[in-house]
Amino acid sequence: MKTKNCIYGLLLLAAAALAACAKEEQPLPDRPEPGAEEPAVLGELLVKFVPEAGEALDRIAAETRSGEAATRSGILSVDDILASIGTTQIERVFPRSERTEAQTREEGLHLWYVIRFDARHSLEEVAARLKGVGELQCVTPNRTVKRAYNSKAMPISKAAYEAALAKRSRAAGRFSDPWLPLQWNLINDGTLFTEGAGGVKSIAGADVQCERAWELSTGDPSIVVAVLDEGVCLDHPDLKQNIWVNEDEIERSHADNDGNGYAGDYHGYNFVKNSGVITWDNVNDSGHGSHVAGVIAAVNDNGLGISSIAGGRGTLPGVKIMSCQIFSGSTSSNILATVRAIKYAADNGAVILQCSWGYPSGSANVYDWGEPGFASDEEWEEGAPLEKSTLDYFIHHAGSPNGPIDGGIAIFAGGNEYAPQAGYPGAAQLCVSVAATAADFTPAAYTNYGPGTDLSAPGGDQDYYYDYYGLCSFGPTLCPTDHARGEIGCILSTLPFTVSESGYGFMEGTSMACPHVSGVAALGLSYAAKLRKHFTAAEFKKLLIGTTRPFADDIETLWPAKKTYYYYTTELGENTAKQLVLADYRGQMGAGQVDAFRLLQAVGDDANGCAVAFPNLYIPLEGTVTERPARYFAGGETLTYAVSIENAAVASCTAEGDRLLFRGLAEGVSKASIRASNGETHTFNITVRKNIGGNGWL
Repeated sequence: MKTKNCIYGLLLLAAAALAACAKEEQPLPDRPEPGAEEPAVLGELLVKFVPEAGEALDRIAAETRSGEAATRSGILSVDDILASIGTTQIERVFPRSERTEAQTREEGLHLWYVIRFDARHSLEEVAARLKGVGELQCVTPNRTVKRAYNSKAMPISKAAYEAALAKRSRAAGRFSDPWLPLQWNLINDGTLFTEGAGGVKSIAGADVQCERAWELSTGDPSIVVAVLDEGVCLDHPDLKQNIWVNEDEIERSHADNDGNGYAGDYHGYNFVKNSGVITWDNVNDSGHGSHVAGVIAAVNDNGLGISSIAGGRGTLPGVKIMSCQIFSGSTSSNILATVRAIKYAADNGAVILQCSWGYPSGSANVYDWGEPGFASDEEWEEGAPLEKSTLDYFIHHAGSPNGPIDGGIAIFAGGNEYAPQAGYPGAAQLCVSVAATAADFTPAAYTNYGPGTDLSAPGGDQDYYYDYYGLCSFGPTLCPTDHARGEIGCILSTLPFTVSESGYGFMEGTSMACPHVSGVAALGLSYAAKLRKHFTAAEFKKLLIGTTRPFADDIETLWPAKKTYYYYTTELGENTAKQLVLADYRGQMGAGQVDAFRLLQAVGDDANGCAVAFPNLYIPLEGTVTERPARYFAGGETLTYAVSIENAAVASCTAEGDRLLFRGLAEGVSKASIRASNGETHTFNITVRKNIGGNGWL
């Protein structure tokens, strides 16, 4: 394995982008000037050692006090170079955790290190010196990950929201959330966009088909979605019930109480500041992370604000949001932060990665977007090897072989460069890439499409609905106000109160389409949890894409020949009419529009997935393992259980409330069975081993 392949990343330092945030009415001036920021973190390189170097690296790690990075590797050829460039730190990319160290090593992620050195030495110079070292198999820059343009929300005023609360009423069979009638992305009856000068721009059913899906499931708290974005507003009244909690950690603690390598990670982790404190109130924060979270899991039917795809109902919790903060204010993020967030999500229970960021499309217009990004899987894998390896880790190691999904689903925004190719990493075969549509199924004016696109979802299209003014207060009646033109053609969701005085507002982009797919995937897994069914990640990804509503069936025939939208240009002004030739998009928007009801139907089909089974148990000698048996039996919360252990000398079992406590008594293996009061019986094995490293494994 030669270093030269990984040096490719130094030649392709394309600026990464928060792929789809809300854009202002004048988007072009907000785009970054090419070269305005450094394309990689100066004075840092990411390196991967050969496996044979692992013992020396482990020895140095053992000699270094906990919480401190080393200044040498223990490998003479490497340390000579590090000394000559003024190295200040050499640190493992992924902190050690006893619980996940075995699988980390299995995937070779323990061999990745970040080297920090005197920034007076150029990245190219240092990389060139390191690439000839036999103990290094890869050297790559820590590329910056940044927004493509300023992401400004369109907030709803407090007065408008209070008026909506006063007028709210529960439609038959629907939730009591006052802004649900404006959420055409969830329930589109075709009537909202009928009064603009541009005519009807809505088709009934151009949504994600939540209404019938909600009859089967509204979400399950065992399903965790990791939001890699700005920090999520943890105390928002429409979100806080569904925020993930690390029960083994202490909020705002400076200690790593659960031993996972991250101190104080109570609701997730701030990978920008290397802190357990999630933030969302920086003066330059857009509220994007909170907006994404609301689409997925705002609390349904609580009489507040909005509805969501998988947010539960009333006091019944929905799916959980884990905030993996990779952006804060105007600060650029970087690959180091994103890969740590991806692995953290896998190691701490998330099964869906919600990623509204990526690189510009490899087919993006250079004049508007600067240097294009990766154009193929091969380019991406060669230029971003650590990113690829970490996504592989998530896809293979998230979830559980005894839960709804074994592995994870990584979902990315496809990008907003009007380009005929999706951006990476989403465009890679291992991920899911999402294009954006409007309320009449037409492609959003800005969306990327074509190769790499897996499916589509509502993302809003302010420029298309430019002739529709904002709402006076509530309902479909439109009037000229100080609201932004076309805002109701965008996606309505939660925002921090530092961004919107009401806590709600609009955004658009493929980054708004992306959480619709994440939410639908989470709802499908919630239904699987309810039915006690199990899928591999590959099986579930196939169902997610295969149950979309195909555009070719009846949607593309509804498209006009051309779609007119209004686009700001410096030369011609803010309302320059432009047109999309929709024939260019036929067959290019992925398999179709994501469909929650079809997905849940497929999850319930006996031909798909399999029943979960009570797991084999591995118990430390004189230690304990706890299991909730209800997780493995349909309707399990209403059942009682009896456990039989063939060799009672090896282990014992006692009931404590809704849990079973298994204790390891002697080294050995025993067969066991658990019988539910409905007669269903599962057999499993119990293995008791000496407690090595705190995890019961030899």
